[in-house]
Amino acid sequence: MDIYGLIGFPLGHSFSRKFFMEKFAKEHIEAEYRNFEIADVRQLPDIVRNTPNLRGLNCTIPHKQSILPLLDELDERAHRIGAVNVVKVMKDGRLKGYNADVIGFRDSIRPLILPYHRHALLLGTGGASLAVRAGLEELGLTCTYVSRTSRKGALTYEELTPEVMRKHQVIVNCSPVGMYPHIDEAPALPYELLTPNHLLYDLVYNPLQTAFMQRGEAYGAVTKNGLEMLHLQALASWDIWNQE
Repeated sequence: MDIYGLIGFPLGHSFSRKFFMEKFAKEHIEAEYRNFEIADVRQLPDIVRNTPNLRGLNCTIPHKQSILPLLDELDERAHRIGAVNVVKVMKDGRLKGYNADVIGFRDSIRPLILPYHRHALLLGTGGASLAVRAGLEELGLTCTYVSRTSRKGALTYEELTPEVMRKHQVIVNCSPVGMYPHIDEAPALPYELLTPNHLLYDLVYNPLQTAFMQRGEAYGAVTKNGLEMLHLQALASWDIWNQE
């Protein structure tokens, strides 16, 4: 039986295992999906060695970047982004890294992008923002990071002037702010400067309607959460594992 799995830490509320086990049952696929909860990504070779028939892995927080030195090869997109969330065990045993997050995000936000959506603000500078930036750039947008602290190449929340907010009409929350159980928290945007032309996308999907989205909708902004992205990246993972 083919084995697939997820590495990360912690994995208590992981979406992936439930998604794939339901997929296998529904489609009568003889396979199993396991959670490999590891705090140290250097345990990856042990997992591969001790798991016969391992065909592929998903990779989540905090290993999406630290896993890179342990892989034998990266596909072009993962190399460009500098982060991996899918590992394919090749027929010769080599490990190849891919980034399906960018596929999931890009295909989820694409239907909402309108001709005047040319510039985006990315809230947060962590690993998730790397895939978001790549996805938006593939759709022709330019991106600017927003950070709580001053850093090169990023704006602070205090620097989000009316001019900045008018120019950047796509805003993506790439941070965990607002995630359960802190559901009353929201990024420190000047929400009163939002308009119906603004699009707010939240990678958070628990709760489904975050405070970030609620505050945006109060000023007419279009909003979407990250649940569809999660499903799309999972399906992209399956395609990667099973492509020749």
